[in-house]
Amino acid sequence: MAAKTADKEKELTLEENFELLKEVTDKLQSEDLPLEEAFENYKKGMDLIKKCNDQIDRVEKEVQMLSADMSAEDLQ
Repeated sequence: MAAKTADKEKELTLEENFELLKEVTDKLQSEDLPLEEAFENYKKGMDLIKKCNDQIDRVEKEVQMLSADMSAEDLQ
């Protein structure tokens, strides 16, 4: 079951990950959040930031490849 949950998280879009990150930051800004829960939310937030960065990096590489392909076509 844990593998299915991990797979589901990997399938989330960048926008969905940003929304989850917003929810985590909102929880962290709560004044009455217990320390253990705050730490768990912090870890979750850091994981979401890494996922967002990875997704952005992938898209950036795709855009660079497309731009290079377009430039190569323009030279012909």
